Amino acid sequence: MVRTELIVGFAALALFIFALIDCISIYESRIKTLNKLAWVFIIIIVPIIGPILWLTLGKGHLDSSQSPARFRDSRPVAPDDDPVFLRNASRIEEQDERIRRLEAELKALNDDKPEE
Repeated sequence: MVRTELIVGFAALALFIFALIDCISIYESRIKTLNKLAWVFIIIIVPIIGPILWLTLGKGHLDSSQSPARFRDSRPVAPDDDPVFLRNASRIEEQDERIRRLEAELKALNDDKPEE
């Protein structure tokens, strides 16, 4: 009997600590209802039900539209398949061509200038 109560007590303590740390460290934008301070008080004041309420009702789960881009699609993309890379490559080529044209114009201006 004492072992069971001890195991349940440790489980309740672990749940309390986990829920409290999770609530404190989560971003405000991921909390569904109430605010962070209210949830901390609920977790502390209502021993076992508070953490369970936090884990079930308090925080929203991330869907793919809210997750950072690095977690959405982690497989590597070849440069030929990456539209951002291709767009930047064509932009760089245009800039290089413009620089070459401007350098040619400057050289032509310098060649036409009579020396004093």
